[in-house]
Amino acid sequence: MKNSIPKVSVVLPFFNAEETLELAVHSILDQTFSDFELILVNNNSNDKSRDIAWLLASQDERILLIEEKQQGVCHAANAGNKIARGRYIARMDADDVSLPLRLEKQVQLLDNKPEIGVASCLVKHVGHHNNTSGLENFVDWANSLLTPENIEVNRFIEMPLINPTTMFRSELLDKFSGFIHGDFPEDYELWLRWMDKGVKIEKVPEVLFHWFDSETRLTRTDPRYSTDAFYHIKTRYLSKWLAGNDHPYVWVWGAGRVTRKRVDMLQELGIWVEGYIDVKERYFDDICCISYKDFNWEAPSFILSYVANRGARDQIREFLVSKGKTEGKDFLLVA
Repeated sequence: MKNSIPKVSVVLPFFNAEETLELAVHSILDQTFSDFELILVNNNSNDKSRDIAWLLASQDERILLIEEKQQGVCHAANAGNKIARGRYIARMDADDVSLPLRLEKQVQLLDNKPEIGVASCLVKHVGHHNNTSGLENFVDWANSLLTPENIEVNRFIEMPLINPTTMFRSELLDKFSGFIHGDFPEDYELWLRWMDKGVKIEKVPEVLFHWFDSETRLTRTDPRYSTDAFYHIKTRYLSKWLAGNDHPYVWVWGAGRVTRKRVDMLQELGIWVEGYIDVKERYFDDICCISYKDFNWEAPSFILSYVANRGARDQIREFLVSKGKTEGKDFLLVA
């Protein structure tokens, strides 16, 4: 098996995952699609994880165990990607479970749609006892985005897909590089960068992955996944998108103090804010804030909605559409 070239390389980085690693690995070994290699990347574990990985690799020739000394999941994932031989590369995390049809369904999508660069899927969120509602809401939102068009137009709200659910064409690494280490969510930066280059992402419309929440998950504990870190990286790519689509001047819906702080980031990157839209008229220094009831909706304008409340965000989308505005052409929701 190791002498033949597999169609799929599954890259699974791990660090101190002795309680979950075996289940995650077996969820890949038990896939209905069998033409794969599984690359386990030990990232300086000091528990029994490496011993578990070594035993699993000794029992199945599809498994390769390697070491990555530079700490961080992006370094470990890049190490696995570097030696991957498959036409497609699938990501996997050590504390999650891929359902048996995951690889088969994602391979089918990429085989049948050469215009798609990345395949993902729907996710079941498996929570724990403490404070899981935020991630549950995020999963519900992410699961609602299936098509390349919906994923692209919503990518500046939050990360529109869950990283370990992805399978992508290996050639994309040569064209656009892999994960970049920095003070930002490295997976979000990767998808924003690839979409900025025109890469299309689509999801299999089935639940093929169980995403296990925990108090130690990086999205909860790592400062690179803080709200400010997300806004900094998405503002960088949002400004590129606006400039590239001839929208250097924008109106901002939402005028709270936090919104104005985030808009400052946008203006520092060369985007000019003509004014704010909100429920009532007021002024901030020299910038006006117009009530949405009094705004001239007939005049040409591009609108960014920074209203983060999901219910209000959906209402703003419906209102703008009722005014003849097209999402992605006349407005974007970015919070």
